[in-house]
Amino acid sequence: MQGLDYPCPVFLYAMGLFNRSSSLTMQVPDRSTTVNSRISPWLSAIAYSLGSRLLLPAFFGQIHVTGQEHVPQSGPVILAPMHRSRWDALVVPHVTGPNLTGRYLRFMVTSDEVKGIQGWLIRRLGGFPVDPRRPGISSLRYGVELLQQGEMLVIFPEGGIFRDRTIHPLKQGLARLAIQAEGNPPELGIKILPIQIEYSRELPRWGDSVTVRIGEALSVADFVTGSAKQDAKNLTQELRKRLANPECPSAQTPTELFYNDQTNDSTPLASHSISNYQRELAQP
Repeated sequence: MQGLDYPCPVFLYAMGLFNRSSSLTMQVPDRSTTVNSRISPWLSAIAYSLGSRLLLPAFFGQIHVTGQEHVPQSGPVILAPMHRSRWDALVVPHVTGPNLTGRYLRFMVTSDEVKGIQGWLIRRLGGFPVDPRRPGISSLRYGVELLQQGEMLVIFPEGGIFRDRTIHPLKQGLARLAIQAEGNPPELGIKILPIQIEYSRELPRWGDSVTVRIGEALSVADFVTGSAKQDAKNLTQELRKRLANPECPSAQTPTELFYNDQTNDSTPLASHSISNYQRELAQP
């Protein structure tokens, strides 16, 4: 059987792209565009259940997880996972979201993904688009506002999917967004969580395993010195180190999620103006 990296366009992104608040609709004014994020509660419930209880259990034999104790239970969080497959959009919320914390995730999605029926769903499940080549001010402001509201925001810092097991250069857009949000009073206490993802094969096949290592959270406030550009550089460098070697001191053995024919239970067992970096989200 050949590797299957894009099994279901409708539900692959749908699992993570929604929020617990069904009434949240945010619009960020901009001269050229408006970023909308409207939540459909019934779509959210269906999409999440299909991803967590059907797609993942049916495809993967095991999911090994370490470091779940590092996932904050509250407050603004940026999840910074490696990007090795489109399955990441299901795996990340499965191991850090409501199964563990009761919190739902928000995704910054490349504008290329927000098209057709998939785009229709993403926009109604809390996801929002950004063009990594020419990021708009409205998308960046929207990300800042989500953090100000205490949300969990997923940004893939490598900027694209890489099949190998090498940590590729990180884009500084994630760090600049975090520094911008944390540097404006009041201090938010933003945490960045490095997440290493490793599939048993570069193109996952039915029955394969996936290993997720969640590192200790980085406190953005520790990197805010008043020089936004240098702060972002320092934060990006530290994030890359953590992605290469996630620190999970209290996790001696991986948590394992076993899937079989008897159960579908997948519950774990164990000041820089934002306009100045409108073009910098895509810079390494």
